[in-house]
Amino acid sequence: MNSVDIKYHADPESSNELLPQFSIKLISSENLFGMSKEVLIQHRGEQYHLRLTRNDKLILTK
Repeated sequence: MNSVDIKYHADPESSNELLPQFSIKLISSENLFGMSKEVLIQHRGEQYHLRLTRNDKLILTK
């Protein structure tokens, strides 16, 4: 799993205030799906289905 660090610079319109920095996780779909076409994601007690379509698009449903 890769992490992409995004660093924010001073916003020229907000009197040179620095915005906080944070990380966004970058996960390749190959690592996420493996050999399957669907994964289940648990979020706040609910399950969501993330599917890979025939046209190589992603669909997230509850």
